[in-house]
Amino acid sequence: MQREQPHLDNPFLSPDFALVMGEVSDRVRVAVIRDGDGIAGFLPYEERSGVGAAVGAWVSLCQGVVHRPGAVFEAGRLLRACGLHVWEFGCLVRDQPWFAPYVTLTQDAVVLDLTEGYQAYLKGLRERSPKFLKTTQYKERKLGRDAGEVTSTFAVSPGDVEQFRLLRTWKSGQYARSGRADRFARPWVVELVERLHAIDSKDFGGVLSMLYADGTPVAGHFGLRSRSTLVGWFPAYDPEFAKYSPGLIQHLRMAEAAAEAGLDAIDLSVGAGYEYKDALASRTVPVAEGVVRRRTARAGVHWARTEPVRLARRAVLGTPALYRLADRVLKSYGKRRVTS
Repeated sequence: MQREQPHLDNPFLSPDFALVMGEVSDRVRVAVIRDGDGIAGFLPYEERSGVGAAVGAWVSLCQGVVHRPGAVFEAGRLLRACGLHVWEFGCLVRDQPWFAPYVTLTQDAVVLDLTEGYQAYLKGLRERSPKFLKTTQYKERKLGRDAGEVTSTFAVSPGDVEQFRLLRTWKSGQYARSGRADRFARPWVVELVERLHAIDSKDFGGVLSMLYADGTPVAGHFGLRSRSTLVGWFPAYDPEFAKYSPGLIQHLRMAEAAAEAGLDAIDLSVGAGYEYKDALASRTVPVAEGVVRRRTARAGVHWARTEPVRLARRAVLGTPALYRLADRVLKSYGKRRVTS
């Protein structure tokens, strides 16, 4: 199903991701949807007291039904069959019309198109974002002059636990400075990414990429890949090298290596609030968030508890000035938290 429909060939929709999540959470379920022609699709989800969400929703960057081409579903009936009163989604893959009436916010996810190879991507980047590319390449040369030869590794061995631990330390520091919740403060997230890093099959794998100056790690990224797509997940860098923008250098090195490895695209997820994503983008694809509720008392309670927060979040994300204000407030809070 994923091979027949490229937009579904996302590692977060892979059975491997659901299986590994099932090893770290006992709430994971997979609905097998059948019709007169056999298996029509699969819906991976987590359930708690009748409320469903995507598998690993707190860290998932792609959600929805993996289905046979041409299959049609009815959202309410699907929830009823799963025993759910509610299903929440935050990064719904495109072309899921059965969920369209329940979408509350649509955003653009950034894609780096590598189908014609890295040089073709670089040519397009030079045309779209000449200043960004020139500045990043200058900073890479300066990093090399100041700190030593710049090198990179696209796929660090799962056995190299120290480099993965270093990346997580950088990322936790970034979460703290920006006032965001630290994903790696949750043991299940650490266990999840370590298990994913150990997988390297043709159709799925966890990829740890690192950038070095004179052999010293200065930036890195951990993401998931399918047969065709690498999804940006946890990028981070050593703040001591911040003036060189090592994270941007890392992204270009990673794109080059991904193209050489035969991948067609890098999906950086939603670009709102991240200028570097806009600069790197070849194109964007829509992703949606929303909630499906059946007409039940439990769904009504869920609406009363969550809708005010959802409305406020939608207002912030949909209004650039409000988003910038919220971002400044969070960073100010993060700065106080780090220095206190």
